[in-house]
Amino acid sequence: MLLPWSISPTWGAKSLNECREILGATGREHGGACWGVINERWSQILYGFYPEELRWRPTLTFFLLFVAMIPILFNMISRRMNWLLLVLVLFGASFAVENSALMVVVKIVLGLSLAYLAYTVVKTDRDDRAEQIKEGAKRLPNPLYFTAIYVFLMPWLLWGGSIWSPVAAALGFLVGWLAFRLLAPIAGNLASLILAVIAAGVWWLLLIGPFTGLMNGLAPIGLIPVESRLFGGMLLSLTIGVVAIAASLPLGIVLALGRKSDLLIVKWLSVGFIEFIRGVPLITLLFVASMLLNIFMPPGTDFDIILRVIIMATLFASAYMAEVVRGGLAALPTGQYEAADALGLDYWKAQRLVIMPQALKISIPGIVSTFIGLFKDTTLVSIIGLLDPIGLSSTIRADLAWNGIVWELYGFIALLFFIFTFLMSRYSMYLERRLRTDHS
Repeated sequence: MLLPWSISPTWGAKSLNECREILGATGREHGGACWGVINERWSQILYGFYPEELRWRPTLTFFLLFVAMIPILFNMISRRMNWLLLVLVLFGASFAVENSALMVVVKIVLGLSLAYLAYTVVKTDRDDRAEQIKEGAKRLPNPLYFTAIYVFLMPWLLWGGSIWSPVAAALGFLVGWLAFRLLAPIAGNLASLILAVIAAGVWWLLLIGPFTGLMNGLAPIGLIPVESRLFGGMLLSLTIGVVAIAASLPLGIVLALGRKSDLLIVKWLSVGFIEFIRGVPLITLLFVASMLLNIFMPPGTDFDIILRVIIMATLFASAYMAEVVRGGLAALPTGQYEAADALGLDYWKAQRLVIMPQALKISIPGIVSTFIGLFKDTTLVSIIGLLDPIGLSSTIRADLAWNGIVWELYGFIALLFFIFTFLMSRYSMYLERRLRTDHS
């Protein structure tokens, strides 16, 4: 029954009544799907109410996400190919921007770079690359540099505004790193780390505003701002899901290590956080993010609702991630810890080089399962008034033209979520095969 129902000649229909007329004219006694709603509203399901003339920005952000993830998730693509993909995406996106003298120059530069990289990729085989490296030929920069830049580029592309805001946020990390490097020889690693965090916090809380204002006065460069209330559909789910997934893994690792720490304060703080978050439903945390979080901020603070949701979703996922990683740590034989001690490694080097790589390999199924659960849970934001795909479907069904549509909308949304979760599941299987050390 599902196949005959889904094969329906209603893609051009403009309303539910028109779908019924088309089906009645074809003599479909069993009825059929009204796919006209998908044809009419697919862009709204994907982008929400994001301005149509600016939708090239989230589209570019989505493609750049994959370029930024390639050097982290895969190891079979060369640096040259990675930069080729990046320039290709930027070159394609440049045609979506209004033409100006500056954009013409940008297109010419990107086109020449694309042609050069494509030429070198085609011409240079493996032996030639090895010979070039042997002769000291210059190599392209590490693609991970772009991955680090993307962390600050993504919110700027989506929300717009001054380019100096993400630059100032990135400079906070640079301030912390410089403080650590300067103070480490004097105060030691632990004290210098604490002081570096304080220095970065002072920059973000007190100095970022004057710096941004000064740079805006000197060079007002930016994009048209887009309010968070215009975000919706898969754009909203991907924004919350991707950021929360990326932030919850390192935070979960830190919490897992804290729970196994011999320092009582660190251990009990980690245990208290994990148990409290795991004991509270996600929907409660979302209500806290929606209505209560601003109360705890300084007066006059305008804390973006999407950022509040991302913070709560990250904290929620990190608590479960900590338990998954702790399970991987507990599964390691004690011989691995003893081997790290025998090599003379300190605690952090032992964790980075010996313990954590093996624990994370063991924990891959649980980590990916947590990621998938978090991505699906982004649909809960519809309860606090954000228009994710489920929330948008109610808005679409409220239109008189599509009042009564159910299965077509929810089926299309389910297909979108299935595609993303299936890709995550397949990648976890690929990663498990790549990291196998047995020879059976």
